[in-house]
Amino acid sequence: MFRLQGSRTLAVDLAGDAVKAKNGSMVAYDGRMAFKKMTGGGDGLRGMVTRRLTGEQMAVMQVTGEGTCYFADRASEITLVSLHGDKLHVEASNLLCTDSSLRTGTTFTGLRGGASGNGLFTTTVEGTGQVAIMSDGAAVALRVSGQYPLCVDPGAYVAHQGDLRQQFQTGVGFRTLIGESSGESFQIRFEGEGVVYVQPSERNTIGGDV
Repeated sequence: MFRLQGSRTLAVDLAGDAVKAKNGSMVAYDGRMAFKKMTGGGDGLRGMVTRRLTGEQMAVMQVTGEGTCYFADRASEITLVSLHGDKLHVEASNLLCTDSSLRTGTTFTGLRGGASGNGLFTTTVEGTGQVAIMSDGAAVALRVSGQYPLCVDPGAYVAHQGDLRQQFQTGVGFRTLIGESSGESFQIRFEGEGVVYVQPSERNTIGGDV
């Protein structure tokens, strides 16, 4: 069971089962735990080759045992996401921990990845279970519907789930309108039905500097 201790530490109760977590993210545990680094982000040789080709890097460890294990990474805020047979798309740098039963992979994101400086691929987590994602500041879950598409700054994007389509577009942002030299020149437009998780902070991106 995943639960939060405050907003920046994840507590996972284990009873002989396992979880997959970002390598090196364990900060404490009680009981008996075993830690094993997993090759290629936990998907074996095929996963390792895929990530080398796509540039989506994910160093993962498997944690098994009985007791409670605590995870954190650079005091990042943590959000819990429940999957019920669906798929979560998340930047590899924002993925902290998943149930061991969940499948991880990579998917092509088109121009969005190039603009965000994170490559053209992103990590996917699929199945039924819990996922802990990280953000720089508390993440906000924004609902997308057929009537209300959503535009997101690539540097603020963390993850999304649901039946969503992505489109990379250029636009004019607030900073441009008030006469500053750098504006929000690139955006990700989401259409369909689902949820997009964004952080109240922007990574350094190619799009943000244009």
